[in-house]
Amino acid sequence: MKRARALPAADPAARGRQAFLWACALDVQVRKPGNVSLASPGHRMDAAQFIAAATAAAGPISSAGAPVGERIEGAVRAAWEATQCNTNLGIVLLCAPLLAACERPGSAKDAPALRAALEAVLRSLAVADTRAAYRAIALARPAGLGRAPEQDVFEAPTVGLREAMALAAGRDRIAWQYVHAHADVFDLGLPAFLVAPEAAPAMQRAFLELLAGRPDSHIVRKHGDAVAQSVMREAAPWRARARQGHVLDEDPAFAGWDRDLKEKGINPGTTADLCVAVALAAAFLDPASRFP
Repeated sequence: MKRARALPAADPAARGRQAFLWACALDVQVRKPGNVSLASPGHRMDAAQFIAAATAAAGPISSAGAPVGERIEGAVRAAWEATQCNTNLGIVLLCAPLLAACERPGSAKDAPALRAALEAVLRSLAVADTRAAYRAIALARPAGLGRAPEQDVFEAPTVGLREAMALAAGRDRIAWQYVHAHADVFDLGLPAFLVAPEAAPAMQRAFLELLAGRPDSHIVRKHGDAVAQSVMREAAPWRARARQGHVLDEDPAFAGWDRDLKEKGINPGTTADLCVAVALAAAFLDPASRFP
């Protein structure tokens, strides 16, 4: 296994910033069919926009000790100012509480410890966090946002951010993570990531485990459940090959699947966001072997 230097231990903000930037860079360095990458732009976006957004967001989202809502709003606003488009709202929503959890003593001991720290962070979220997150969501204007009968993002919230996310959990897999302490990250993505020999195949394995394991809610919102189910079926044989250790990029059909999804306007965006959270968690839990 390729070894690498560990995360800096002294400064929590520097540690979080470096880990976040690495996870976001890995997101676009690796081909993940349907997602934007260095190898393949798509959906009127390219990898440079994602890197610019990550660079801008890294400071606010890793501000040690800051409330989660403040991190979300600051990161999304900085990314929007850098790119004038929504490239990383889902990433920020997932990573802000995770970075707060990583700052807690003992959280990097193992995955259960990190998940327990995350659960404590999520339980502590207040109305002020909801207000800040709502301002960020309204600024980013994600596709398919729509209006909600309760705790709509364009109205003043009256509940904590976890309670607000629970109202959207049935239709948005990122909101679902807030209710279930990032279960998709810890139960599906992270185990797949940590068994791979290097970061690039690890990211692809996590992506395929997540994409084949449940419908991507971004695809569902834009194209309907039937299309999302079809993409799951397409992902299943690639997941099997990844589990066997095959180098997927050596098969032209893998790039062909990527092109096909983009030509159809199908973007597994929620899965990509979850992959960044997986890589972020891995950077803290296995820094000597994962972090560049």
